[in-house]
Amino acid sequence: MIDELDLAFDEHAERGRSRHRRNSRGGGKKGSGKSGVAFLMAFVLLALLGGGVFFGYNKVKGFFTAADYDGPGTDAVQVTIEKDATLTDIGNTLVDSDVVKSTKAFTNAAGENPRGKNIQSGTYNMKKQMSAANAVTVLLDPKSRITSGVTIVPGTTSMEAYVILSKATNIPVKDFQTAAKNPVDLGVPAFWFNRRDGKPAAKTSIEGFLFPDTYEFDPKLDAEQILKVMVKRFVDVTTEMGFVDNVQNTLAVSPYEALIVGSLAEAEAGVPKDLPKVARVAYNRAYKAKMPLQFDVTANYWLQVQGKAAKHSGQLSPEELDDPKNPYNTKSKLGLPIGPIDNPSQAALQGAMQPAAGNWLYFVAIDKAGNSVFTDSLAQHDKNIQQACKNGVPLC
Repeated sequence: MIDELDLAFDEHAERGRSRHRRNSRGGGKKGSGKSGVAFLMAFVLLALLGGGVFFGYNKVKGFFTAADYDGPGTDAVQVTIEKDATLTDIGNTLVDSDVVKSTKAFTNAAGENPRGKNIQSGTYNMKKQMSAANAVTVLLDPKSRITSGVTIVPGTTSMEAYVILSKATNIPVKDFQTAAKNPVDLGVPAFWFNRRDGKPAAKTSIEGFLFPDTYEFDPKLDAEQILKVMVKRFVDVTTEMGFVDNVQNTLAVSPYEALIVGSLAEAEAGVPKDLPKVARVAYNRAYKAKMPLQFDVTANYWLQVQGKAAKHSGQLSPEELDDPKNPYNTKSKLGLPIGPIDNPSQAALQGAMQPAAGNWLYFVAIDKAGNSVFTDSLAQHDKNIQQACKNGVPLC
Protein backbone atom coordinates (compact mmCIF):
# COMPACT_ATOMS: atom_id res chain seq x y z
CA MET A 1 0.00 0.00 0.00
CA ILE A 2 1.32 3.44 -0.96
CA ASP A 3 0.45 6.28 1.38
CA GLU A 4 0.42 10.02 0.71
CA LEU A 5 4.03 10.46 1.84
CA ASP A 6 5.23 7.96 -0.77
CA LEU A 7 3.33 9.77 -3.55
CA ALA A 8 4.69 13.15 -2.52
CA PHE A 9 8.23 11.80 -2.57
CA ASP A 10 7.75 10.37 -6.12
CA GLU A 11 6.40 13.70 -7.44
CA HIS A 12 9.37 15.55 -5.95
CA ALA A 13 11.76 13.08 -7.53
CA GLU A 14 10.20 13.54 -10.97
CA ARG A 15 10.54 17.33 -10.76
CA GLY A 16 14.14 16.90 -9.67
CA ARG A 17 15.00 14.77 -12.70
CA SER A 18 13.56 17.37 -15.11
CA ARG A 19 15.68 20.15 -13.60
CA HIS A 20 18.77 17.96 -13.70
CA ARG A 21 18.29 17.36 -17.45
CA ARG A 22 18.02 21.06 -18.14
CA ASN A 23 21.19 21.82 -16.12
CA SER A 24 23.19 19.03 -17.79
CA ARG A 25 23.03 20.87 -21.10
CA GLY A 26 25.66 23.31 -19.79
CA GLY A 27 28.56 20.83 -20.25
CA GLY A 28 30.10 17.75 -18.65
CA LYS A 29 33.00 19.46 -16.79
CA LYS A 30 30.70 21.48 -14.59
CA GLY A 31 28.84 18.32 -13.64
CA SER A 32 32.13 16.53 -12.92
CA GLY A 33 33.22 19.32 -10.62
CA LYS A 34 30.07 19.09 -8.62
CA SER A 35 30.49 15.34 -8.38
CA GLY A 36 33.99 15.76 -6.95
CA VAL A 37 32.80 18.23 -4.33
CA ALA A 38 29.94 15.94 -3.42
CA PHE A 39 32.34 13.01 -3.05
CA LEU A 40 34.62 15.05 -0.79
CA MET A 41 31.73 16.21 1.33
CA ALA A 42 30.46 12.64 1.61
CA PHE A 43 33.92 11.47 2.70
CA VAL A 44 34.16 14.17 5.37
CA LEU A 45 30.66 13.35 6.58
CA LEU A 46 31.46 9.67 6.87
CA ALA A 47 34.63 10.48 8.77
CA LEU A 48 32.72 12.63 11.19
CA LEU A 49 30.05 9.98 11.60
CA GLY A 50 32.69 7.33 12.18
CA GLY A 51 34.36 9.45 14.85
CA GLY A 52 31.01 10.05 16.52
CA VAL A 53 30.22 6.35 16.55
CA PHE A 54 33.64 5.61 18.08
CA PHE A 55 33.21 8.30 20.71
CA GLY A 56 29.68 7.10 21.46
CA TYR A 57 30.84 3.50 21.79
CA ASN A 58 33.47 4.49 24.34
CA LYS A 59 30.94 6.58 26.21
CA VAL A 60 28.38 3.75 26.37
CA LYS A 61 31.09 1.25 27.22
CA GLY A 62 31.93 3.39 30.22
CA PHE A 63 28.39 3.03 31.47
CA PHE A 64 28.75 -0.77 31.60
CA THR A 65 32.15 -0.78 33.34
CA ALA A 66 31.74 -0.79 37.14
CA ALA A 67 33.87 1.83 38.87
CA ASP A 68 36.49 0.17 41.07
CA TYR A 69 39.51 1.03 43.17
CA ASP A 70 42.87 -0.67 42.73
CA GLY A 71 44.93 -2.39 45.39
CA PRO A 72 44.51 -3.42 49.03
CA GLY A 73 43.25 -0.06 50.30
CA THR A 74 44.45 2.84 52.44
CA ASP A 75 43.15 3.90 55.86
CA ALA A 76 41.71 1.36 58.33
CA VAL A 77 37.96 1.38 58.88
CA GLN A 78 35.41 -0.83 60.66
CA VAL A 79 32.31 -1.88 58.73
CA THR A 80 29.24 -3.61 60.13
CA ILE A 81 27.30 -6.00 57.89
CA GLU A 82 23.73 -6.41 59.06
CA LYS A 83 22.01 -9.75 59.49
CA ASP A 84 20.32 -11.11 56.33
CA ALA A 85 21.96 -8.40 54.18
CA THR A 86 22.00 -9.16 50.45
CA LEU A 87 25.14 -8.69 48.35
CA THR A 88 23.65 -5.43 47.09
CA ASP A 89 23.03 -4.32 50.69
CA ILE A 90 26.61 -5.18 51.58
CA GLY A 91 27.90 -3.32 48.52
CA ASN A 92 25.90 -0.23 49.47
CA THR A 93 27.30 -0.36 53.01
CA LEU A 94 30.85 -0.61 51.68
CA VAL A 95 30.30 2.30 49.29
CA ASP A 96 28.96 4.42 52.16
CA SER A 97 32.17 3.71 54.10
CA ASP A 98 34.32 4.38 50.98
CA VAL A 99 35.66 0.83 51.09
CA VAL A 100 34.70 0.09 47.49
CA LYS A 101 34.01 2.53 44.69
CA SER A 102 30.72 1.06 43.46
CA THR A 103 28.15 -1.50 44.51
CA LYS A 104 28.26 -3.03 41.03
CA ALA A 105 31.99 -3.69 41.29
CA PHE A 106 31.45 -5.43 44.63
CA THR A 107 28.53 -7.60 43.49
CA ASN A 108 30.50 -8.57 40.36
CA ALA A 109 33.53 -9.54 42.47
CA ALA A 110 31.37 -11.50 44.92
CA GLY A 111 29.68 -13.29 42.03
CA GLU A 112 33.05 -14.29 40.57
CA ASN A 113 34.26 -15.66 43.93
CA PRO A 114 33.07 -19.27 44.58
CA ARG A 115 32.45 -18.37 48.24
CA GLY A 116 31.03 -14.93 47.53
CA LYS A 117 27.59 -15.78 48.90
CA ASN A 118 29.02 -16.97 52.24
CA ILE A 119 29.68 -13.51 53.69
CA GLN A 120 28.37 -13.40 57.26
CA SER A 121 26.98 -10.55 59.27
CA GLY A 122 29.22 -8.87 61.81
CA THR A 123 31.75 -6.07 62.17
CA TYR A 124 34.94 -6.29 60.11
CA ASN A 125 38.33 -4.59 60.04
CA MET A 126 38.70 -3.28 56.49
CA LYS A 127 40.43 -0.46 54.61
CA LYS A 128 39.15 2.43 52.59
CA GLN A 129 39.41 2.43 48.80
CA MET A 130 40.03 -1.28 48.34
CA SER A 131 39.47 -3.09 45.09
CA ALA A 132 36.17 -4.94 45.13
CA ALA A 133 37.95 -8.29 44.85
CA ASN A 134 40.10 -7.48 47.89
CA ALA A 135 37.02 -6.40 49.83
CA VAL A 136 35.34 -9.75 49.15
CA THR A 137 38.49 -11.60 50.28
CA VAL A 138 38.59 -9.67 53.55
CA LEU A 139 34.90 -10.30 54.27
CA LEU A 140 35.43 -14.02 53.78
CA ASP A 141 38.38 -14.10 56.18
CA PRO A 142 37.25 -15.03 59.76
CA LYS A 143 40.26 -13.17 61.16
CA SER A 144 38.85 -9.90 59.84
CA ARG A 145 35.62 -10.36 61.78
CA ILE A 146 35.61 -8.49 65.07
CA THR A 147 32.31 -9.70 66.49
CA SER A 148 30.69 -13.10 66.60
CA GLY A 149 27.04 -13.82 67.11
CA VAL A 150 25.46 -13.41 70.53
CA THR A 151 22.63 -15.90 70.96
CA ILE A 152 19.71 -15.36 73.32
CA VAL A 153 17.73 -18.60 73.36
CA PRO A 154 13.93 -18.69 73.73
CA GLY A 155 12.81 -18.64 77.35
CA THR A 156 15.84 -16.65 78.54
CA THR A 157 14.90 -14.19 81.27
CA SER A 158 16.11 -10.60 81.11
CA MET A 159 18.46 -11.25 84.05
CA GLU A 160 20.03 -14.18 82.20
CA ALA A 161 20.22 -12.12 79.00
CA TYR A 162 22.19 -9.36 80.74
CA VAL A 163 24.83 -11.88 81.83
CA ILE A 164 25.12 -13.33 78.32
CA LEU A 165 25.35 -9.86 76.76
CA SER A 166 27.89 -8.72 79.33
CA LYS A 167 30.21 -11.66 78.61
CA ALA A 168 29.97 -11.02 74.87
CA THR A 169 30.47 -7.24 74.98
CA ASN A 170 32.42 -6.63 78.23
CA ILE A 171 29.71 -4.16 79.23
CA PRO A 172 28.83 -4.49 82.95
CA VAL A 173 25.58 -6.23 83.82
CA LYS A 174 24.64 -3.18 85.88
CA ASP A 175 24.65 -1.04 82.72
CA PHE A 176 22.03 -3.30 81.14
CA GLN A 177 19.94 -3.26 84.32
CA THR A 178 20.04 0.53 84.40
CA ALA A 179 19.22 0.87 80.68
CA ALA A 180 16.21 -1.45 81.04
CA LYS A 181 14.37 0.57 83.69
CA ASN A 182 12.12 2.35 81.19
CA PRO A 183 11.03 -0.04 78.41
CA VAL A 184 9.19 2.70 76.49
CA ASP A 185 12.46 4.63 76.15
CA LEU A 186 13.95 1.51 74.57
CA GLY A 187 11.28 1.40 71.90
CA VAL A 188 8.44 -0.61 73.44
CA PRO A 189 5.22 1.08 72.27
CA ALA A 190 3.31 2.30 75.35
CA PHE A 191 0.11 0.51 74.29
CA TRP A 192 1.78 -2.83 74.98
CA PHE A 193 1.26 -2.29 78.70
CA ASN A 194 -2.52 -2.08 78.44
CA ARG A 195 -4.55 -4.91 79.97
CA ARG A 196 -8.20 -5.90 79.67
CA ASP A 197 -8.37 -7.99 82.84
CA GLY A 198 -8.16 -5.04 85.23
CA LYS A 199 -4.76 -6.07 86.59
CA PRO A 200 -1.75 -3.73 86.65
CA ALA A 201 1.06 -4.26 84.14
CA ALA A 202 4.77 -4.50 84.93
CA LYS A 203 5.49 -1.20 83.18
CA THR A 204 9.07 -0.97 84.43
CA SER A 205 10.01 -4.47 83.26
CA ILE A 206 11.57 -5.13 79.86
CA GLU A 207 10.75 -8.83 80.28
CA GLY A 208 9.14 -10.33 77.20
CA PHE A 209 10.41 -7.64 74.82
CA LEU A 210 14.04 -8.79 74.36
CA PHE A 211 13.42 -11.01 71.38
CA PRO A 212 15.45 -14.27 71.46
CA ASP A 213 17.72 -14.46 68.44
CA THR A 214 21.36 -14.41 67.33
CA TYR A 215 22.61 -10.85 67.12
CA GLU A 216 25.67 -9.21 65.60
CA PHE A 217 26.19 -6.08 67.67
CA ASP A 218 28.39 -3.23 66.51
CA PRO A 219 31.21 -3.09 69.11
CA LYS A 220 30.63 0.65 69.48
CA LEU A 221 27.10 0.15 70.91
CA ASP A 222 26.44 0.71 74.61
CA ALA A 223 23.99 -1.23 76.81
CA GLU A 224 21.02 0.98 75.97
CA GLN A 225 21.64 0.77 72.22
CA ILE A 226 21.99 -3.03 72.39
CA LEU A 227 18.67 -3.40 74.20
CA LYS A 228 17.05 -1.09 71.65
CA VAL A 229 18.20 -3.42 68.87
CA MET A 230 16.57 -6.37 70.63
CA VAL A 231 13.35 -4.49 71.31
CA LYS A 232 13.20 -3.40 67.67
CA ARG A 233 13.53 -7.04 66.67
CA PHE A 234 10.57 -7.89 68.91
CA VAL A 235 8.48 -5.10 67.39
CA ASP A 236 9.44 -6.14 63.86
CA VAL A 237 8.61 -9.83 64.43
CA THR A 238 5.28 -9.19 66.12
CA THR A 239 4.38 -6.71 63.38
CA GLU A 240 5.18 -9.26 60.68
CA MET A 241 3.05 -11.82 62.54
CA GLY A 242 0.15 -9.41 62.88
CA PHE A 243 0.25 -10.31 66.57
CA VAL A 244 -1.48 -7.22 67.94
CA ASP A 245 -4.37 -7.19 65.45
CA ASN A 246 -4.90 -10.95 65.57
CA VAL A 247 -5.03 -11.04 69.36
CA GLN A 248 -7.35 -8.05 69.63
CA ASN A 249 -9.68 -9.35 66.91
CA THR A 250 -9.86 -13.02 67.86
CA LEU A 251 -9.19 -13.23 71.61
CA ALA A 252 -10.81 -11.45 74.54
CA VAL A 253 -7.43 -10.35 75.87
CA SER A 254 -4.92 -7.59 75.22
CA PRO A 255 -1.65 -8.17 73.33
CA TYR A 256 0.20 -7.77 76.65
CA GLU A 257 -1.83 -10.56 78.23
CA ALA A 258 -1.15 -12.76 75.20
CA LEU A 259 2.56 -11.95 75.55
CA ILE A 260 2.40 -13.10 79.18
CA VAL A 261 0.73 -16.33 78.07
CA GLY A 262 3.43 -16.79 75.42
CA SER A 263 6.13 -16.48 78.08
CA LEU A 264 4.32 -18.98 80.33
CA ALA A 265 3.98 -21.46 77.47
CA GLU A 266 7.66 -21.04 76.60
CA ALA A 267 8.63 -21.92 80.17
CA GLU A 268 6.19 -24.81 80.63
CA ALA A 269 6.13 -26.61 77.27
CA GLY A 270 8.75 -29.29 76.87
CA VAL A 271 8.44 -29.50 73.08
CA PRO A 272 7.36 -26.90 70.49
CA LYS A 273 4.22 -28.77 69.43
CA ASP A 274 2.76 -28.33 72.93
CA LEU A 275 3.08 -24.53 72.96
CA PRO A 276 -0.46 -23.83 71.62
CA LYS A 277 -1.93 -26.37 74.06
CA VAL A 278 -0.19 -24.90 77.11
CA ALA A 279 -1.39 -21.47 75.99
CA ARG A 280 -4.94 -22.82 75.85
CA VAL A 281 -4.66 -24.20 79.40
CA ALA A 282 -3.52 -20.76 80.61
CA TYR A 283 -6.44 -19.02 78.90
CA ASN A 284 -8.94 -21.63 80.13
CA ARG A 285 -7.81 -21.35 83.74
CA ALA A 286 -7.45 -17.56 83.86
CA TYR A 287 -10.53 -16.53 81.91
CA LYS A 288 -13.00 -19.43 81.78
CA ALA A 289 -12.59 -21.59 84.87
CA LYS A 290 -11.52 -18.62 87.02
CA MET A 291 -8.98 -20.76 88.85
CA PRO A 292 -5.30 -20.11 89.69
CA LEU A 293 -2.85 -21.13 87.00
CA GLN A 294 -0.63 -22.91 89.56
CA PHE A 295 2.40 -22.74 87.28
CA ASP A 296 5.59 -23.41 89.24
CA VAL A 297 7.65 -21.40 86.77
CA THR A 298 6.25 -18.12 88.10
CA ALA A 299 7.65 -18.90 91.56
CA ASN A 300 11.03 -19.58 90.01
CA TYR A 301 10.93 -16.30 88.14
CA TRP A 302 10.32 -14.40 91.37
CA LEU A 303 13.38 -16.09 92.87
CA GLN A 304 15.48 -14.80 89.96
CA VAL A 305 14.07 -11.30 90.28
CA GLN A 306 15.29 -11.33 93.88
CA GLY A 307 18.74 -12.45 92.77
CA LYS A 308 18.30 -16.05 93.87
CA ALA A 309 18.90 -19.21 91.87
CA ALA A 310 16.03 -20.95 90.12
CA LYS A 311 15.11 -24.43 91.31
CA HIS A 312 13.57 -27.55 89.85
CA SER A 313 9.81 -27.60 90.45
CA GLY A 314 10.10 -30.51 92.88
CA GLN A 315 12.57 -28.56 95.00
CA LEU A 316 10.41 -25.48 95.50
CA SER A 317 9.09 -25.12 99.04
CA PRO A 318 5.38 -24.42 99.77
CA GLU A 319 6.41 -20.94 100.94
CA GLU A 320 8.23 -20.25 97.68
CA LEU A 321 5.34 -21.55 95.60
CA ASP A 322 2.79 -19.43 97.42
CA ASP A 323 4.70 -16.32 98.48
CA PRO A 324 2.06 -13.60 99.11
CA LYS A 325 4.64 -10.92 98.30
CA ASN A 326 5.26 -12.39 94.86
CA PRO A 327 3.44 -10.31 92.19
CA TYR A 328 3.97 -13.25 89.83
CA ASN A 329 2.27 -15.69 92.22
CA THR A 330 -0.05 -18.07 90.36
CA LYS A 331 -0.38 -20.65 93.13
CA SER A 332 -3.22 -18.93 94.94
CA LYS A 333 -3.84 -15.72 92.96
CA LEU A 334 -6.38 -15.79 90.16
CA GLY A 335 -5.59 -14.73 86.62
CA LEU A 336 -2.34 -14.03 84.84
CA PRO A 337 0.75 -12.72 86.64
CA ILE A 338 1.73 -9.06 86.55
CA GLY A 339 3.94 -9.50 83.48
CA PRO A 340 5.89 -11.91 81.26
CA ILE A 341 8.36 -14.24 82.98
CA ASP A 342 10.81 -14.68 80.10
CA ASN A 343 11.39 -13.71 76.48
CA PRO A 344 9.31 -16.05 74.31
CA SER A 345 10.13 -17.28 70.82
CA GLN A 346 8.07 -16.59 67.72
CA ALA A 347 6.63 -20.09 68.03
CA ALA A 348 5.46 -19.38 71.58
CA LEU A 349 3.97 -16.04 70.48
CA GLN A 350 2.20 -17.86 67.66
CA GLY A 351 0.79 -20.37 70.15
CA ALA A 352 -0.49 -17.56 72.36
CA MET A 353 -1.98 -15.75 69.37
CA GLN A 354 -3.63 -18.90 68.00
CA PRO A 355 -4.05 -21.34 70.90
CA ALA A 356 -5.14 -24.90 70.25
CA ALA A 357 -8.82 -25.72 70.65
CA GLY A 358 -9.60 -27.69 73.80
CA ASN A 359 -11.17 -27.61 77.27
CA TRP A 360 -7.97 -28.68 79.02
CA LEU A 361 -7.27 -27.44 82.53
CA TYR A 362 -4.33 -29.70 83.43
CA PHE A 363 -1.16 -30.93 81.80
CA VAL A 364 2.00 -32.71 82.86
CA ALA A 365 5.23 -33.80 81.19
CA ILE A 366 4.66 -37.49 80.61
CA ASP A 367 8.17 -38.53 79.54
CA LYS A 368 11.81 -37.47 79.67
CA ALA A 369 11.56 -36.10 76.12
CA GLY A 370 9.28 -33.34 77.42
CA ASN A 371 6.03 -34.39 75.78
CA SER A 372 2.97 -33.42 77.82
CA VAL A 373 -0.50 -34.90 78.17
CA PHE A 374 -3.56 -32.67 78.60
CA THR A 375 -6.91 -33.23 80.25
CA ASP A 376 -9.87 -31.39 81.78
CA SER A 377 -10.26 -34.03 84.51
CA LEU A 378 -8.39 -33.75 87.82
CA ALA A 379 -8.73 -37.52 88.38
CA GLN A 380 -7.14 -38.20 84.99
CA HIS A 381 -4.48 -35.63 85.70
CA ASP A 382 -3.50 -37.47 88.90
CA LYS A 383 -3.21 -40.69 86.90
CA ASN A 384 -1.05 -38.89 84.32
CA ILE A 385 1.29 -37.74 87.09
CA GLN A 386 1.71 -41.32 88.32
CA GLN A 387 2.47 -42.44 84.79
CA ALA A 388 5.03 -39.64 84.40
CA CYS A 389 6.76 -40.81 87.57
CA LYS A 390 6.89 -44.35 86.21
CA ASN A 391 8.47 -42.94 83.06
CA GLY A 392 11.26 -41.38 85.06
CA VAL A 393 10.00 -37.81 85.26
CA PRO A 394 11.09 -36.50 88.72
CA LEU A 395 7.68 -35.50 90.08
CA CYS A 396 7.02 -38.09 92.80
